[in-house]
Amino acid sequence: MNRLLPERRGSHVSGPLPALLDVPASSPPPRNRLALRAYVTVVMLGGAIMLAAGLASSSDGPVDPARVALFAVLALLTELLPIRLLRGFELNVSLSFVFALLLAGGPGPALAVAAGAGVVADLLQRKPLWRGLFNGLQAALALGAGASALSLLDPDGHTRMFASPRDLPIIALAALVIFAVNHFAVAGALALHQGLPLTSLVGPDLVLHGTSTLMMVILAPVLLVASDHSLFLVPLLLVPVGAVYFAARALSERDRQAFTDRLTGLNNRAWFHEAASILIGDDGPAPAVGGRGLAVMLIDLDRFKEVNDTLGHQVGDQLLEQIGPRLSSTLAEGDLLARFGGDEFGILLNGVPDAAAALERGGQILEGLEQPFPLSGLSLDIEASMGIALYPEHGTDVDTLVRRADVAMYLAKESRRGAEIYNAGRDPYSPEKLTMLGELRRALEGEECVLHYQPKARISDGVIVGAEVLLRWAHPLRGLLAPDAFIPLAERTGLSRSLTLYVLERALKQCRRWHDLGLSLTVAVNLSVRNLHDGTFPRDVRRLLDETGVPASSLQLEITEGTVMADPTRVSRVLQILRNMGVEIALDDFGTGYSSLSYLKNLPVDELKIDKSFVTTMCVDANDAAIVRSTIDLARHLGKRTVAEGVEDQAVWDQLAKLGCEVAQGFWLGRPTPADDLTRVLLQREASGPALLA
Repeated sequence: MNRLLPERRGSHVSGPLPALLDVPASSPPPRNRLALRAYVTVVMLGGAIMLAAGLASSSDGPVDPARVALFAVLALLTELLPIRLLRGFELNVSLSFVFALLLAGGPGPALAVAAGAGVVADLLQRKPLWRGLFNGLQAALALGAGASALSLLDPDGHTRMFASPRDLPIIALAALVIFAVNHFAVAGALALHQGLPLTSLVGPDLVLHGTSTLMMVILAPVLLVASDHSLFLVPLLLVPVGAVYFAARALSERDRQAFTDRLTGLNNRAWFHEAASILIGDDGPAPAVGGRGLAVMLIDLDRFKEVNDTLGHQVGDQLLEQIGPRLSSTLAEGDLLARFGGDEFGILLNGVPDAAAALERGGQILEGLEQPFPLSGLSLDIEASMGIALYPEHGTDVDTLVRRADVAMYLAKESRRGAEIYNAGRDPYSPEKLTMLGELRRALEGEECVLHYQPKARISDGVIVGAEVLLRWAHPLRGLLAPDAFIPLAERTGLSRSLTLYVLERALKQCRRWHDLGLSLTVAVNLSVRNLHDGTFPRDVRRLLDETGVPASSLQLEITEGTVMADPTRVSRVLQILRNMGVEIALDDFGTGYSSLSYLKNLPVDELKIDKSFVTTMCVDANDAAIVRSTIDLARHLGKRTVAEGVEDQAVWDQLAKLGCEVAQGFWLGRPTPADDLTRVLLQREASGPALLA
């Protein structure tokens, strides 16, 4: 018989029905809760009516008490050894003995044993009484339906004697009735509880359950014939029955393991994909749980590799084993949890109306990981990053939602915000971005990417001393694209290195041309995290300097605070190599990041570039003016040069001069322009004397 399956660890969707009088607040919505109670009541009432009718009926022939007792005992024993299947079902071979009892003693004893075995088995396994009653009475309902089918198909009771193989079709039809009533009774209860379409539970294993029921029912006449010769032959039949049982159980266990993570005991990625697909369905989420939206979340532990490297993989495994219960404690009934592999976990939340609610729930889940984890005598603090994708806003199938949650998770790691909602504009793997990536590769080969230069002037005398290199993409269809449209895409792919070397080579060649014209300028090129994590990058810089003949002091490499903080030790080591070569290092957008002064003190940088968000409004905002003044003083005491970005009028220029800032950059001095235009202006300045370019 199919029965209700207890909840598996880490699975909030395939658990038992809630207690009828004590339903948790996180269970199905009130409308479904009432429907579930009504459904269970109807099934139990139907089973009770069938049981009463069976007990009131009389057997068509003499009943052998010994045979009835033997079949009853064997039915109870096999009821205690179920085969657990996925999706909340159990199978056992007790149906063989109960159906044999139906043929031998009539519906009364058979229904009584079916109902009693279900109740006793659940009580012995310490399951709630209500569930034992449900399992027992729905078994009586199914068996009673089968008995009724036998009476209609064989009113003379000839089949119950099993005198000929011609009786098998009638028994098979009775088995079909038993299977249909039993299977749909359990599936209906599970569907109401889990908020799923009935077809999602009935369809996938229909053949398995149907053939299993048929085989168990057909075995009943064999038991009956054997018992007619001798009751001692019946136990011998337990040998082949046991072989079938253990083979089926092994197969079920293999399937279960295929959906279970061995280390944590949680469900795995394959199970998550199947369960989430059922929740979403072909026509969208079931109204019970998904009508208010679904959210797929991916959680990845921060710096988990450091735990393994420092404390050992055994401690790392202990940490992963504790993550599951922490996450489970923050989830509601109907939510899904699985370990995807490594230190990555997947969650699907039901009833998430919008992005704000998803972020709020995500924050609560991450808060559950904030308490220290006791590991081998240590107390370990753990942080995690979470990416969130919403159904149907970000995807209508599981693969798309998981992939986009993964993209959001890496954005969360970069921003260090804990949780991030998927943003298509920042997805380097969207179809549009992948198309653009291929176009960008061809653009580098076809010289579609062009360099513009924004001048930097010394404030003391207005002399242009350098230029920052800004990349533009002359796209054949989209026009001239600013860096924000394609640089993030390159930085998240293997194209970052090629793009940086492309810019460096052309910038140094232009610097060489300026030097040949007698214009002593430096060129400043922006670097990304990937560049500073590339051990070959300093050698590439050295090679390009040698090929172009540009002095190392004429090249300036700009980095941001975020680039430094991604890996301060590694970045500092690479920067020191570059600086030892004579290349200048500038810290861009200073004041907007989150680096500490201790890192700044030790960083091998020559220049601090004050972010334009402070400079542009410093004459009208006292706080911005204070930040600019403090930054200039700090740089002076640390022996570093200051450059003010965003200079857009004479008043700001004059104020910077009073504060002692060395260099300025901004639209008032000159907008980014092609090299030939800047060269022409610079040569004119050489002839007429220093003057602002604007």
